[in-house]
Amino acid sequence: MNHLSRFLLTFCSSCSLAALALFSGAAAGAEADVTAALAHPERPAEDAANDERRRPDEVLAFAGLETGMAVLELEAAGGYYTEILSRAVGPDGSVIMQHPPGLMGFVGDGMEVRTADDRLANVRISVTNFDELDAEDNSIDMVTWILGPHELGFAPEGNSLGDIAGSFREIARVLKPGGVFLANDHIAPDGSGWEAGDSLHRIEESLVTQMAEEAGLSVVGSSDMFRNPDDPLTEGVFSPSIRGQTSQFTVLYRK
Repeated sequence: MNHLSRFLLTFCSSCSLAALALFSGAAAGAEADVTAALAHPERPAEDAANDERRRPDEVLAFAGLETGMAVLELEAAGGYYTEILSRAVGPDGSVIMQHPPGLMGFVGDGMEVRTADDRLANVRISVTNFDELDAEDNSIDMVTWILGPHELGFAPEGNSLGDIAGSFREIARVLKPGGVFLANDHIAPDGSGWEAGDSLHRIEESLVTQMAEEAGLSVVGSSDMFRNPDDPLTEGVFSPSIRGQTSQFTVLYRK
């Protein structure tokens, strides 16, 4: 897909989200200035080096990010998206930087470095499993889970990261009425089940949608911005042959 096609897809999706917000009675804030967040002088250069591949401007435009939003970032890891979200929602917004204890060994001190000396003043760290989210009922405008839902099929050293159905119920619980859940992940082969989260670190889009809908969320739209027809889907995402080039789904759900 060329740049113009991606722009049109994102633009149309954003228009649809705005219309849905009007009809739902949700108060619309100003569109978040993600471009300014990406260009912030304190942003690490190593983050910027990944922007072309990760396309955060397109992702967050598709999600409909606005200033002043309360965002719960699931599996924030080292904080690539945390940094962007924090500055894009502005001082009137907030970000919960969540990560499960069973995966903390993969992020080192990245979370602490991001938030040291109150450099991201509207961010707080939360270390919980996915089925025990640290947020009040109906308190969050947007939940993001980038490259992560497959983790519900993964149990590092035999330790669960959260019950599958329970995790989606928690996402629905913390979202405000009209709030949105952005899910993005590596695509698994049809019929591979949640077990692919362990063997390939991938998941089928249909399984995520099934659980989201069972929890009371509805599909708003989807984007093909990360689809790669050359990905055989059968290689683990860390395989040198496909790492950084996996085919991914990106879906937005609404409470």
